[in-house]
Amino acid sequence: MRHRKKFNHLGRKKGHRMSMLANMSSSLIIHKRINTTLAKAKALKRFIEPLITKSKSDTTHNRRIVFSRIKQKNAISELFRNIAVKVGDRPGGYTRIIRLGNRLGDNAEMAMIELVDYNELYVSTKKKTTRRSRRGNKKEKLTDNKDNDKAKNDIVESTKDEVPSKESPVEEAPAEEAPAEESPVEEAPAEEAPAEEAPAEEAPAEEAPVEEAPVEEAPAEEAPAEEAPAEEAPAEEAPAEEAPAEEAPSDKDKKEKK
Repeated sequence: MRHRKKFNHLGRKKGHRMSMLANMSSSLIIHKRINTTLAKAKALKRFIEPLITKSKSDTTHNRRIVFSRIKQKNAISELFRNIAVKVGDRPGGYTRIIRLGNRLGDNAEMAMIELVDYNELYVSTKKKTTRRSRRGNKKEKLTDNKDNDKAKNDIVESTKDEVPSKESPVEEAPAEEAPAEESPVEEAPAEEAPAEEAPAEEAPAEEAPVEEAPVEEAPAEEAPAEEAPAEEAPAEEAPAEEAPAEEAPSDKDKKEKK
């Protein structure tokens, strides 16, 4: 029974598996990132990270241990000279696995494994400045609070100075309005104007003769009486109507002549 045996054999014997992981480790050290299947990337992560931890202390013993696993001088020299310096401050977690989807053909899950410190897109350069920034933020907050208090005090003082200056003209305003109260005294003669208009009321008395004018117009009413003869004109036209009567004998004369 295979109880408590979770090691992935990758479908290979021990010798084949160790050689494959050694070759993949050398490629990762030289190229800093490689593409492989997800299962092989996970197995390589467990294989290479202890070797990177060994490379932090450059001793002959550690070099021999790493060489017994990788067995490539170029990769070991690159690991102890450059990579160890680059990851010296990192306490583990030297590699990152990024999934790339499934491979065409067998539909196997593909992944990219890379060294964390050599990826400039994901590297955070603010490792040591985080604590300093917190302290700096506290100081900045204190300075900001002091500046705000000073600004508030200045505003309060300026408002206090401006309040009397604004109230002083208000007290002088009634003094300027005093002459306005005297203006009714000057308007008193205007009230006398009606007294002068009294003669104007007498004008109707002078118009009394105008009322007599209708009396003079009485003869004008007689004018229609004078027009009566004009109505008699039709009576004068009556003889004109008699003219045909005179012509009647003329017709008889004609008959008689015939």
